[in-house]
Amino acid sequence: MVFKSLRRALGVGGPTVDTQLRSPDVRPGEPLAGQVLFAGGDHEVEVERIVVELVTRVEVETSDGEHDSTVAFQRQQLTGGFRLAPGMQHAVPFQLPVPWETPITHLYGQRLPGMAMGLRTELEVARAVDKGDLDPINVHPLPAQAGVLAGFVELGFRFKSADLERGFIYGVRQTLPFYQEIEFWAAPQYQGAVTEVEVTFVTDPHGMEIIIELDKRRGGHDAIGRFKIGHAQAQAVDWTREVDGWMRQTAQSRRGWA
Repeated sequence: MVFKSLRRALGVGGPTVDTQLRSPDVRPGEPLAGQVLFAGGDHEVEVERIVVELVTRVEVETSDGEHDSTVAFQRQQLTGGFRLAPGMQHAVPFQLPVPWETPITHLYGQRLPGMAMGLRTELEVARAVDKGDLDPINVHPLPAQAGVLAGFVELGFRFKSADLERGFIYGVRQTLPFYQEIEFWAAPQYQGAVTEVEVTFVTDPHGMEIIIELDKRRGGHDAIGRFKIGHAQAQAVDWTREVDGWMRQTAQSRRGWA
């Protein structure tokens, strides 16, 4: 009896859980659909709830330096409490809204280095070890986001890195406690004043704000530009010309601009 109690406390012979996504590919603002399959183990358990949530890796600055932290940023409870009998099998469908500000993990079908995101499922068991499942998801850019990034590439900028910073951008309305920075090495025609460019999207159902930060050079100050564009405009924009204009507006006060 003691051995059986110990097995249960360690989660041995308990319920199993497996999440099946309709597709791991999604864009900001779209629902992530699937179902949670779960089955009873070799003994009856009291399940407190089943929850799905989006999680990602965020860079956090502390007094000891920078370190990565796993952050959950969208959560949906699928069930309340119930009794799960041994061997019983069930499925719970779900549609989890993906926030408009969700960072991009993929571009041109390739994962952006440094980006990691997934759907975590938790089956919380009373007085026992919880069961969980983690499924990677792929967040692709909206048309306007893809257009902006394509504009930088067409102008000769080279991708450097991407990461998530914990915190809020001053003067920008955010709903998530972090933001994405996509960094480029400057194109040759801009290198007289700029070495690197950081691009951040803060998106909502109507459009997005694009924050462009030009790195400081020769002891100068960082230059920051903010621009807005609606989703409906994306198909009609000459993105190469638009991005070039944003770059020049952002850096117009900087000496040595070519």
